[in-house]
Amino acid sequence: MERKNIWSAYTPEQIAELDNISTRYKSCLNEGKTERECVELSIRMAQEAGYRDLKDVMAKGETLKKGDRVYAVCMSKMLALFRIGEEPVSAGMNILGAHIDSPRIDVKQNPLYENEGLAYLDTHYYGGIKKYQWVAHPLALHGVVVKKDGTVTKVSIGEEEGDPVFVITDLLVHLAQEQMEKKASKVIDGEKLDLLIGNRPAEKVLEELQRTGKAEEKERPEEKSGQVKANVLRLMKEKYNMDEEDFTSAELEIVPAGKARDCGLDRSMILSYGQDDRVCAFTSLFAMLDVTEAKKTGCCLLVDKEEIGSVGATGMHSKFFENTVAELIALTEGESELKVRRALAGSRMLSSDVSAAYDPMYAEAFEKRSSAFFANGITFNKFTGSRGKSGSNDANAEYIAALRKAMDDADVAYQFAELGRVDLGGGGTIAYIMANYGMEVIDSGVAVLNMHAPYEVSSKADVYEAVKGYRAFLKM
Repeated sequence: MERKNIWSAYTPEQIAELDNISTRYKSCLNEGKTERECVELSIRMAQEAGYRDLKDVMAKGETLKKGDRVYAVCMSKMLALFRIGEEPVSAGMNILGAHIDSPRIDVKQNPLYENEGLAYLDTHYYGGIKKYQWVAHPLALHGVVVKKDGTVTKVSIGEEEGDPVFVITDLLVHLAQEQMEKKASKVIDGEKLDLLIGNRPAEKVLEELQRTGKAEEKERPEEKSGQVKANVLRLMKEKYNMDEEDFTSAELEIVPAGKARDCGLDRSMILSYGQDDRVCAFTSLFAMLDVTEAKKTGCCLLVDKEEIGSVGATGMHSKFFENTVAELIALTEGESELKVRRALAGSRMLSSDVSAAYDPMYAEAFEKRSSAFFANGITFNKFTGSRGKSGSNDANAEYIAALRKAMDDADVAYQFAELGRVDLGGGGTIAYIMANYGMEVIDSGVAVLNMHAPYEVSSKADVYEAVKGYRAFLKM
């Protein structure tokens, strides 16, 4: 199969649209660094495009008809958008599915401690990471703190001009002889990924606490042990009204600080945290908001927990999507369990997740003829899994043929690929979960370099073709 770099085929008008999409995409990456932030941003964009909360429709006793647009949310970390098509929902939907969680480092439930005059947050990494990649980089803290009275406070430190940033320290090279002899998986121990957050003692903190009756008499202000931690607690109280016990009901994520940037002298690429899989999530969202009419009901499904097995209430294994489809059927055709089953079985889905872009620096890890390349368009993976197709969905040939026609008719550049050499490993997505309903599913998405690293690279051309491809799919 001939491979073609699609940059040279673009018209000035297409370049202008590509640049516009890239700018929007980078803005979304900057604003959506956690699942909650992605859902909040997506809801705001959906509402601006005329989407309504499904709960509001149900509360008012309304029904849904052709052209109506609604969304449903699960625990602020999972989102489903629907646009009602010409055909009944029970005839099946065209579903764009992607995940909005990304590999990162999470703060533990009892994290704050002081060690030799340095204050730290104890951490636990999330998803598959190379631990050594996360040290000695500027890091930001994002998330929410929920008080016992239900008050939710958003936390974002390290992104704005003038904000402090944080770091996970590494051993200086001068003393690293023993460290550098270790295997890469052991160079940085998981328990040493703690976040450095302070060094300044608060000499007067305990004195003030004693004065106000909030400290025990045995505590002495002249004792410096614990003073750095005490100062951190004071700052947390001032800025977020947060006490140490509130860490137990907080969700705080540690992510690279800084914005998405153009990459390359020619500005042909994007460098950013979280492109796995927000590059597929946001391009799916763009397409969903762009397509206003189609025969089939369109759906954009943004899910959590894919990086740890799609488990939990906000992962694809949950019943949220199925339950939401049942509500949709009830509001369009009347309550019917059978019609819910028909809707799911009759649907088509693009399980959109990133693919590994061919990297000439590590050519030995790839089988070149079956690799995804930058600027070759949206990538389709007939199967993912590992080695002997273990854990793979393995899409039907008939479905692939229909997709090829839809993409060609819409002048979408696309390629077919696998994830690296057969014996090296592999990966999976949510495809196999949705395939349990009997629907047609294939993995698709955008090729990236540095997958799962703090900073990943995508081609603007592939981002553009993904939006075009997802639009074409929704119109099938």
